[in-house]
Amino acid sequence: MKRTTRNSILGALVMGATLFTSGAVIADSSPKNVLTGRAKVYENLDPNSLEDPSTAAAIKAVGGNMAPTDIWRRLEHGEKTECLSCIPVVSKLLYHSDNRAREISAWWLRRRIFGVFGKGQVYEQTLNTLKDQSQTEEHRAYAAEAIGEFLVKAGAQPLATAVTTDPSPKVRKSAAHALWRMNTQGPNGELAIAIADKDESVRLEALYAASRINVFTGVDAVVARISDESPKVRKRAAEALGAFRAKDAVVSLIPLTSPTTESDPMVRSAAVAALGSIADPQAKDAVKAAESDPNGFVRDAARIAGRRL
Repeated sequence: MKRTTRNSILGALVMGATLFTSGAVIADSSPKNVLTGRAKVYENLDPNSLEDPSTAAAIKAVGGNMAPTDIWRRLEHGEKTECLSCIPVVSKLLYHSDNRAREISAWWLRRRIFGVFGKGQVYEQTLNTLKDQSQTEEHRAYAAEAIGEFLVKAGAQPLATAVTTDPSPKVRKSAAHALWRMNTQGPNGELAIAIADKDESVRLEALYAASRINVFTGVDAVVARISDESPKVRKRAAEALGAFRAKDAVVSLIPLTSPTTESDPMVRSAAVAALGSIADPQAKDAVKAAESDPNGFVRDAARIAGRRL
């Protein structure tokens, strides 16, 4: 080691020792009562403005004319509140007229093993409501939603049956939505059957679900919908095919990019965007032609898609 370097190190050590002994360096000068953690984060807030966890009494009081946002807040803040006697009260909210109240009630209930899952309990009652044709279509639809929110794997079969056989479009639509929540196409691919449903709203919901679950094997059913009579369905089918990166659908999508074969600009825009997502070179000419489309949305989609081809 060079002499100058050694001297510098020794000098620094001597200076540090001098500062420490003189009180200039203190290991921890913080007072013992300093606020930390949650208390530190909220130290400048009025304590009355902080929301406390919901009590059992507060949960039992939900319902009636209470605003859905208040129901949501009480149940969300009561996630860890154990209250068996609250379960019958909350289970009634599964059939509330507001979808937010229904969703949060199913969320709260699925965190309870006792009193919800078991013979004759809330989950089984909900399944029976879905299957019972003497129930109103509204109650059956809400029951389907709840089963989807409960996230119990066994619930996929009754939902699959409902999405293909229930006489009510409202129930079939809710069942398709619930299958999406459960991240399944149904035990036998029933979601693909729902994509060809006679009701437009069911087809739309099934297409939405198909493009958002992890495994969907009915791409052919989606391709068939790009010639659907409904422009909304054609648009969503094109979007789904883009999400699937379905190269086999390129030939079918190309006609949807031209105003001579597709009158709806939103469908053309979705088809062009889908071709960009699929990124198959054989679509390059169609996408290039769409840059001159009379509709601005289509032109914008074509310019973006062109960069991917």
